[in-house]
Amino acid sequence: MSAKFSLHANVINLFANTITPAMLRVAEGRIQAVEPTGASVPDPSLPYALPGFVDAHVHIESSLLIPAEFARLAVVHGTVATVSDPHEIGNVLGVAGVEFMLESGRQVPFKFCFGAPSCVPATPFETAGAEITAADIEQLFQNSEIGYLAEMMNWPGVLNRDAGVMEKIRLAQQYGRPVDGHAPGLRGTDAQRYAEAGISTDHECFTAEEALDKLAIGMKVLIREGSAARNFEALIDLLPEHYEHLMFCSDDKHPDTLVLGHINQLVQRALARGQDVLKVLRVACRNPVEHYRLPVGLLRIGDPADFIVVDNLTDFQVQQTYLNGELVAENGATLISSVPGRVINNFHAYPVSAPDFQLPAPDRSQQATSRVIECFDGQLITARHDLPARIENGLVVPDVAQDVLKLTVVNRYHAAPPAVAFIKGFGLKHGALASSVGHDSHNITAVGCDDESIARAVNLVMEARGGLAAVGANGEELLLPLPVAGLMSEQDGYRVAEAYAAIDLLSRQLGSPLGAPFMTLSFMALLVIPSLKLSDKGLFDGEAFRFVEAVG
Repeated sequence: MSAKFSLHANVINLFANTITPAMLRVAEGRIQAVEPTGASVPDPSLPYALPGFVDAHVHIESSLLIPAEFARLAVVHGTVATVSDPHEIGNVLGVAGVEFMLESGRQVPFKFCFGAPSCVPATPFETAGAEITAADIEQLFQNSEIGYLAEMMNWPGVLNRDAGVMEKIRLAQQYGRPVDGHAPGLRGTDAQRYAEAGISTDHECFTAEEALDKLAIGMKVLIREGSAARNFEALIDLLPEHYEHLMFCSDDKHPDTLVLGHINQLVQRALARGQDVLKVLRVACRNPVEHYRLPVGLLRIGDPADFIVVDNLTDFQVQQTYLNGELVAENGATLISSVPGRVINNFHAYPVSAPDFQLPAPDRSQQATSRVIECFDGQLITARHDLPARIENGLVVPDVAQDVLKLTVVNRYHAAPPAVAFIKGFGLKHGALASSVGHDSHNITAVGCDDESIARAVNLVMEARGGLAAVGANGEELLLPLPVAGLMSEQDGYRVAEAYAAIDLLSRQLGSPLGAPFMTLSFMALLVIPSLKLSDKGLFDGEAFRFVEAVG
């Protein structure tokens, strides 16, 4: 049981919309009293006490950390809870993967709300390691720790009222769970029909116009700022008018950036733009607690004592984080002890060689066209370019000078020929990157300047049964092992962050200008985000929803 204590602070009340000097009294893990001192304005000599931050949509797996380690890093920045979609490990291990996440989360004082993954596998156009059926989802809903139906990415299935899709939504409604959405670019009558099916949120809006469409039909919009997808600048000006219907989320957060900050950074940025502090905190703290009915306190008498203390409302430096009255972080240091994590995986390694990635030119023609994916820094969407293929010795090869590199996806669940295509935007000048984090089925995705480097990077990942690898042209090699489902490390989160920063640095030394090259790479197999992506089965047109030839 947590200690009994009192705290004199400027207390922020997100229901009365006041900031008042008061004495907070905590006992038995709850707020026992909030006693105003009589002053009507904040006392600048006192710190500020406010509800903790909530990440309203995150895949813990993308931090490369198991939940217990994620929590150790997140509390330092004032995060007390996450709404966490275990979709990634679900695609690898099914229900057993979801249960692993619950198990790890229980080991630490942090409030994880895990969802039941709705789209495993995400599409029939890729090879996943498992399936989560409607019956599995109903089984998961028997557990009160499963708080919602996770993002319904199969928006065509929703619009067409597919029986299997609608059964999962019906189960969520039967069990009183909200349904998360995922509908990038969906607008107008299609967006309305999507919402009418029972979808309550969307975190994929990348323009203010799209967000306004979804707000107008009653959806909650999540302002996302992660390691790869960054939509804060596009959406933050909606906050003054629509703050009651917005939340903040990271979606995917790599460990090096999690060490630096979390939802607190979005609060700081919003305040720096002159936004009203009470409206910003409504978005960061109160809205997700109410929407997902989280067991998280909001500084009311009788609430769990989940709150943070900051120095002032300008710098917003988190001094202390409390969960159920227990001090879990103080002055930039976590007070949660690291706990041993077990390893669970589904990985079948088959060594590859450079010739496996060769792409013959059609009919050995000296004239051919490559359908080239273009990736963008800070976005999950891609573009398509039809470019003249570079042909050498009857093979279509990368054109490094034009930033046209080779992209491949290698099946990690059984032996199969690699799928090969071309991509712009990675900027590598030599070498290759490979990763077993490849949304959503988490096969091995690699990008490189030559087949030898690609083969070496892929084999490093295979030998480790999961991980991130970077290979240079002069023998440089770095590997970050991810033995838990090929997605996460069970090691200390700060050490993992250091290892990730090192391999990220090497990727930049190889030439990549991207803010998060490995995060961007992980989304090049995400078929549900247009317009052109690559699965282990081939090049996929996300707008036509069909496979296309890489070279023709």
